[in-house]
Amino acid sequence: MENPHKFTVEQMLAMAKEIRRDIVKMTHAAGSGHPGGSLSAVELMVALYFSVMRHDPKNPASPERDFFILSKGHVTPVFYATLAEAGYFDKEMLWTFRKFSSPLQGHPAKDKLPGIEVGTGSLGQGLSIASGIALATKVNKEDNRVFSLLGDGETQEGQIWEAIMTAAHYKLDNLTALLDYNNLQIDGVVEEVMGIAPVREKWESFNWHVVECDGHDLKDVLRAYDEAVNFKGKPSVIVAKTIKGKGVSYMENVAGWHGKAPNEEELEIALNELA
Repeated sequence: MENPHKFTVEQMLAMAKEIRRDIVKMTHAAGSGHPGGSLSAVELMVALYFSVMRHDPKNPASPERDFFILSKGHVTPVFYATLAEAGYFDKEMLWTFRKFSSPLQGHPAKDKLPGIEVGTGSLGQGLSIASGIALATKVNKEDNRVFSLLGDGETQEGQIWEAIMTAAHYKLDNLTALLDYNNLQIDGVVEEVMGIAPVREKWESFNWHVVECDGHDLKDVLRAYDEAVNFKGKPSVIVAKTIKGKGVSYMENVAGWHGKAPNEEELEIALNELA
């Protein structure tokens, strides 16, 4: 099974800009949501869905598909926008985000939309789920890969480290964790709330293969995916250095935009900057 979306870097750059526009429009229309951490993860998601991961919008449950688990489940704006652009559902549905009866809930809900493997939102659980899927595919001698997007603040959760230890113990080299390392969480700077540094050394000490990259340089992100996917004998983590609110000047590196929607004036500024 191949990824039906083998985009060029130039096409992915254009897609990243479009998805950023979708994120600010969605959260504005809803009057709520999480734009900051969605904007920081755009290149990770674009590279995954439009180059790296095997998936088929026309057959989302294909047994040959790779799996994606959104562990930081609050960043549904980037997830839904990516799924819509990939063809999982009509893009017009994006503007119903967080509306009553909309399938585009604040956190992803399995069976509400095609392309969602599991409902997430309680931080710390996604990597455990991803590890379980990766272990099952190993046991069944299948070649599916599993990817899971984590927030850096989320790695303050103890369950994450249990999952890290479990994945290493079972040598789940079909599992890749994606760490969106923007160093901001809802309460402020990650290192001030509960420090997670040194990140590389901690993951390596748990016997993971660590790949670092610039999370906003698509070529570097693609390089990191290539190294992680092809590394054998250990699970891999891509530590992507990112900027919260990337692409919107007044949101960049501002913790207050973790979970706040832009008003009409702010929306206009953001769309002009992302034109």
